[in-house]
Amino acid sequence: MALYSEKVMDHFRNPRNVGVIEDADGVGEVGNAVCGDIMKIYLKIDDGIVTDVRFETFGCGSAIASSSMATELIKGRPLEEAAQLSNKAVTQALDGLPAHKLHCSVLAEEAIQAALEDYRRRQAVAAAEKS
Repeated sequence: MALYSEKVMDHFRNPRNVGVIEDADGVGEVGNAVCGDIMKIYLKIDDGIVTDVRFETFGCGSAIASSSMATELIKGRPLEEAAQLSNKAVTQALDGLPAHKLHCSVLAEEAIQAALEDYRRRQAVAAAEKS
């Protein structure tokens, strides 16, 4: 049995949504000090929909694949659905990860949550400035 599924290998070799959104509406960055993986997620949100999402990941193949899959799972989705993304959903969409690599899917979930929190914070600041 192969250590990684074909989907993990595909998202590692051909990651989707790599890059930066210069005028992002929300940015989240998380890292794992133990393994050294760092993920940064950029969100573009229009009318409550994630219209674009990009990532930069420094880490292993599982971290890159998890980032890529997470962006695919939330792109085009309403904020409420994007906020429900779980590491389990990322792992399942990748057809599994080895147990010692599950933390990569957790980082992807945490990076999305951090970007959404940044978006909400920015929205609150903008609303406060208008009043």
